[in-house]
Amino acid sequence: MLAISRGMTLKNLAAKLSDMTGENYSYNSLLGKLNRESLSLKEAEYIAQILDYKLDFVDINK
Repeated sequence: MLAISRGMTLKNLAAKLSDMTGENYSYNSLLGKLNRESLSLKEAEYIAQILDYKLDFVDINK
């Protein structure tokens, strides 16, 4: 998982996501979203930003 590669636990990621969005994220709620594959695109963008990544759409037909 990308968070681990950045030295961050899922609990810490949930806390940072809560701080960034003002929404209440916990370890369990974030883990549930990941397991259910129900993460929104906006949440994925926030997580990428927290982990110093960016989401990028690449034309696969090139």
